[in-house]
Amino acid sequence: MVATVDISAREAEVLALVGEHLSNAEIGARLFISVRTVESHVSSLLRKLEVADRRALAQHAAHSAPADRPQPAAAPVLPTPLTSFIGRAGERAELTELLKSQRQVTAVGPGGVGKTRLALTVAAELADEFPDGVWFVDLVPITSPDICVVAGTAALALGLGEQPGRAMDESVLAALADRNALLVLDNCEHVRDGVAPFIERLLASCPGVTVLATSRARLMVPFERVYTVPPMSLAGAGESDAVELFMDRAAAGGWPPNQALREQVSAFVERLDGVALAIELAAARWTTLGLDGLGEGLSDQLRMLAGGARADDRHRSVRAALDWSHALLEPGDRVLLRRIAVFMKSFTIAAAAQVTGSEKGSVATGLARLVEQSLLMVTPTATGTEYRALETIRQYGMEQLTDASELDDARARHLAWCLTEATNLTVAQPDWRPRFDAAADDLRVALAWVCEQPDRRADAYRLTRDFANLAFTRHLTGESQWRYEQAAAFADNPADTAALLRQAAAAAGCQLSGDNMYRLHRAAAVAAQQADDPAGAAADLATAATSAYRFWNTFQQHPPRDELTALIAEARNLASGNASAQAAIALAEAAVLANAFGAPDALPGSTSGVSDANGHGTHGSRIPPVAPASSHSIPEVLRHAERAVEFAHRTGDPLAESAALDALTGAQGRVGDALAASATARRRVALLASAPTTPDGTHELIEALGQAAEAGVGVGDLRGARRAARRLADHPMLAEVGHRATGRLLVVDALAGNVEDVLTRSVRFLEAWQREGSPSAPGLGAAATGVAMIHGLRGDDAARAEWQAVSDRLGAAPGDGDRAEWQAVSDRLGAAPGDGDRAVFSTLRLLHHGRIDEAFDHVDAAPADLWRDSPSPWLHWYVALRAETFALDGDPAATDRIAEARAVVAGNPIATALVDRAEAILARDPDRILATVTVFDTAECRYQSARTKVLAGGDHAAQGEAALAALGLAPMAASR
Repeated sequence: MVATVDISAREAEVLALVGEHLSNAEIGARLFISVRTVESHVSSLLRKLEVADRRALAQHAAHSAPADRPQPAAAPVLPTPLTSFIGRAGERAELTELLKSQRQVTAVGPGGVGKTRLALTVAAELADEFPDGVWFVDLVPITSPDICVVAGTAALALGLGEQPGRAMDESVLAALADRNALLVLDNCEHVRDGVAPFIERLLASCPGVTVLATSRARLMVPFERVYTVPPMSLAGAGESDAVELFMDRAAAGGWPPNQALREQVSAFVERLDGVALAIELAAARWTTLGLDGLGEGLSDQLRMLAGGARADDRHRSVRAALDWSHALLEPGDRVLLRRIAVFMKSFTIAAAAQVTGSEKGSVATGLARLVEQSLLMVTPTATGTEYRALETIRQYGMEQLTDASELDDARARHLAWCLTEATNLTVAQPDWRPRFDAAADDLRVALAWVCEQPDRRADAYRLTRDFANLAFTRHLTGESQWRYEQAAAFADNPADTAALLRQAAAAAGCQLSGDNMYRLHRAAAVAAQQADDPAGAAADLATAATSAYRFWNTFQQHPPRDELTALIAEARNLASGNASAQAAIALAEAAVLANAFGAPDALPGSTSGVSDANGHGTHGSRIPPVAPASSHSIPEVLRHAERAVEFAHRTGDPLAESAALDALTGAQGRVGDALAASATARRRVALLASAPTTPDGTHELIEALGQAAEAGVGVGDLRGARRAARRLADHPMLAEVGHRATGRLLVVDALAGNVEDVLTRSVRFLEAWQREGSPSAPGLGAAATGVAMIHGLRGDDAARAEWQAVSDRLGAAPGDGDRAEWQAVSDRLGAAPGDGDRAVFSTLRLLHHGRIDEAFDHVDAAPADLWRDSPSPWLHWYVALRAETFALDGDPAATDRIAEARAVVAGNPIATALVDRAEAILARDPDRILATVTVFDTAECRYQSARTKVLAGGDHAAQGEAALAALGLAPMAASR
């Protein structure tokens, strides 16, 4: 029981939420702590409660809860109303019953009738019916009726972020695919063209999801059930919801109406047609006008608007209340109200002063008066007081701006504020992210306006450029690419156009969109030529060609080889001896040579198989077509890569040199020099230490960290590999793709025997992968195989089988249509995807349990048969474990296997120690076996250190078994 274990209060909270089957991210959001802190608590609980994994932890939590206490549903993620909800018992009951039987209900009614408040109340009351959560999506800020924009807003409400290579609507569908949840989509009327297809896809793909939408018009989607929200009931003074609402809101002003006035109030609210917003606005004036004054003012406004062209039946009552409230304002406050209507979100006094063109003092007092009259909401924040107009009032103010012929002037002043805000938002400021988030919608609205003003091209260029930079740094990578392209279109100088298109190309690279990288680099080349910069154009053309080879697996449709060759030839003609152009061309030539005998055109359908089943390209996720036809070409590949590095180094550009070092790392691996490849990968990371956080710098760094982690594993540098993998996992760009961020860390920790870390991180890995829809991603298969091995070492065969199934799914081949051609590529390269990691991890597990005969099945093949001309990062581990398997069996060929391995693993401390240990095992020399412990300890390879002590026997065996038990692993079995 939890009570008998010494766990902290915070751990108890985490345990309870694990019992609710919440993810680490959801737990962090619930408790307002970081995911890393949640991981730490989960790891501690696994140890303290002595349970095997998260599944057992959840069972423990459930068994520890009182039997008569039901498990709570996920807390609804709904905005907290500032005022009480009054009446509507009948409507609540009707809407509740509809949502229990219908998957999509649209609450329809005129603006101000109370659709949102009714929806929020019913959604909160239904929380127990939806154990996976109730979520609220506010569509008011959206200005584009595009399904991607609607889906992006929903994704942000669900706590999802952009994921490289994945559309936002796909992320939402994947996240909700197996959830029993309620999604409230509020204010749909102005974006129906985007909401309708989004809901249709959501209902088709997520059978457990129910949608409650609010709109001024039905959405016209399949299965829609429309519920018309009526005005507040007007049954009489004693039973009228409208009267109760007025009395409650009027009392909030400090002067509660006398109950004897209920009949008069009933007559008054009836003239307001029972519209909630009109009633609330009228009640706010109760203390200053009294009921008589309210009646007189309203009568004048209703007569004025009756039959007016602007006042259709749906808007008449709300517009009457707004017109009436507006008429009661002082002239200066009317001006202020309409001019602040250009703000999409909250604003400060200083911002309002700039946009309205008024003094701060007068603006402050004017805003206070508007708040008093319920025309603005006021919110105290850590940085000061902020104001915001309700959307209906904001739209009303925009109409007043138009009527006063001030709209363009107000937009221009708002644009000036946005330009200043964008300039002042620098990443050096500790609060820049919340400031950007608060201003982002205003910046977007200003962009939408200024981009339609032909005489403001300079302002459009400046704002789109600044917004693109901010969006990228905020990790809105997809939007940043679009904004960079938009800025390029407004640039008057072709050189600026070219520079922005290059940044757009890099942003596309971060999104794993090779097709867009290629397109944008070619567009940059055109702009460079227009700028009379042939050398820049040459570099762009060469870079476009290089990207087609370097990032071949991120292309949906690979360019024809002849086209790429022509680009390089054109680049040579334009280079004119320029150092940067020559460096780019040298890199392109190295890429062409490396792929000359296995270019992407050889892949099924000439499309290079860039992406996994869900369109997510992953560098290295497929076997790259890089194996030359014969070994005599390999030195030439290396020479060209070295030449590319030399040319790039001369330019002094660290990003160009990093790209060349990437090519050199691959070439060194191809000639079998794993140590040199690892050193080059580390050199590349060090070179990028001061890389800018621009798209191109970020793209290079993420690639370099992944390469360094893999290379470190290959040469037994687990500490270095962990450092690189940790930086990769912590990179903000990968924060929303937990499995891609943590995959390399799982591999390193599995090899090292860091069991708790593997168990904790594997939960995040699995949750993130499943949230994406469990896509095929062979490059991540090693992570799942490593987790499976850890469970195998723990003796948990059920969990091992589950994780092996995950590995199988991650490493799945393409669809049946191109399976045969894929296998032909695999056969040509001499290894199937995942053979290396599976052989290593399976052998480690089987040797632990003494199953030597089965281990032979995984290491029987000669390394040359598995990796012809293209050594795997698993080669050293494979040959070392192969030697140990033969030695443990006493096989006559063991001496040859040990000698063969020793020649391969020279310079790899862990693999060399494994070979030394195998030789000592064969010689039955306990002292020599034990001598390798120091190497494993120094390399932070905890599992092999403990295993070595057991293999040494004697008193050391007990120490080894104790160390294995401390790691949470099962005892080693005697070899058989």
